Amino acid sequence: MSRSAAPRTPHARAGLVWGVALSAYVAAVFHRSSLGVTGVDATHRFEISAATLATFSVAQLAVYAIMQVPVGMLLDRYGSRRLLVTGGALMVAGQLAFALVTDVRLAVAARVLIGLGDAMTFISVLRIVTFWFPGRRNPLLVQLTGTFGQLGAILGAVPLVALLHHAGWTVAFLTAAGIGAAAVLMVLAAVHDGPRPATGPTMASPPAVASPPAVVPPRGERSAAPPAPVGGRLAAAWAHPGTRLGLWTHFVTQFSGTVFALLWGFPFLVQGQGLTPTAAATLLTVLTLAMLLTGPAIAHLCARYPLRRSVLVFTITGATAAIWAVVLAWPGRAPGWLLVTLVLVLALNGPGSMIGFDYARTFNPVSRIGSATGIVNVGGFTASIILVLAIGVVLDLATPTGRAAPDLTAFRWAFAVQYLLWAVGAVQVLRWRNATRRDHGGDHGGSAAQAGRAAAVPIRRRGGRFASKDGRRRQRRRGAVAAALRAGAE
Repeated sequence: MSRSAAPRTPHARAGLVWGVALSAYVAAVFHRSSLGVTGVDATHRFEISAATLATFSVAQLAVYAIMQVPVGMLLDRYGSRRLLVTGGALMVAGQLAFALVTDVRLAVAARVLIGLGDAMTFISVLRIVTFWFPGRRNPLLVQLTGTFGQLGAILGAVPLVALLHHAGWTVAFLTAAGIGAAAVLMVLAAVHDGPRPATGPTMASPPAVASPPAVVPPRGERSAAPPAPVGGRLAAAWAHPGTRLGLWTHFVTQFSGTVFALLWGFPFLVQGQGLTPTAAATLLTVLTLAMLLTGPAIAHLCARYPLRRSVLVFTITGATAAIWAVVLAWPGRAPGWLLVTLVLVLALNGPGSMIGFDYARTFNPVSRIGSATGIVNVGGFTASIILVLAIGVVLDLATPTGRAAPDLTAFRWAFAVQYLLWAVGAVQVLRWRNATRRDHGGDHGGSAAQAGRAAAVPIRRRGGRFASKDGRRRQRRRGAVAAALRAGAE
């Protein structure tokens, strides 16, 4: 269907659907981060060590990461609405269990449920963005989704800490379950997979009236032929170097801010830096508020300079590594201004990781956007799992014998593990950036596979910023020939 022939989606309806889906993601982030500010209380409630506490988050994040690819395949098969409802129900069940149990094994099982439901949420919202909005608005809306979703972390910081200390553990997490249940009900009432319900049993391909996506699918996928098998879509998404570039972008940019906000930032600030619980929770709130401001700016840069997105990735990674070097090398406890600077730089990590999803959208047709997005989302959470577990182990090893809590030196050794992950991630981003440029920067007329991949590159208009130099020259030559023909006809 041509762009001019596609009916316009009412902006108000699209905004409502996205807003309600976004509220489900806000609730998911709230559930995900609820352990971060309650970690100290959890060690007392369950009588566990730092390494054992890390298993709570590791279990949650491991399920999240492992389920990304299966969830992406399910998303292409069943659509966003079903997965948002299912995921929300699983998180509610997990919070109910976490509120009531006192056994460590049952508590870990509760966090697994939360991780499983969380895995279904974010990429489902991204698919709604793809189906309900024109492609030119995708970079901004993806960033806004990831950024405004962090409002859930604000709810999971100062308000949750206050409720926990005022009403106790059980009431606090029962309240969290209630928030999740309200989000599920809103999704049931307002969210649809596309502007018009699918005519078949699945949502494997976009509805006919959907606004054209940002990607231009290969020629075979624009026809009315049946969609490719789920496994084929997954294999095609993984085979594209642009998808792997997105995965490693997500890997290298996300883990430091995620681990800090999700689990180890609060103990680092309280036990290592000597802040009060309220001051530490306030700093975590500042981190989230800063993300709300930096997200749209990064989205604008990605849309304005799509061929320079990797420069932005390296800039964010380098700045994060540099500020951690200053904090960890500071003699004694860091001053307040330095800790504020730390959280402001960490606020770039979440929006920076969204660039990975922009790569997935750029280099994949809409029929496999769920699979590609799921692959990308594995990256950052795999790194986060490794770091959460590594910090817990190093803290236990570096804590002096006889101390009830880690000291600042132990935290310094633990957070230094990040540099190994940054080194691996930076090398892989560089590797797959070069592979992607080779795949799309030269002659696209080679093999059939190369032709198919080239067709997936978005071209906003003839000779647009996504076209290669050769492509723009060819477009100019065609335009000159067409103009000469028109002049001859007149």
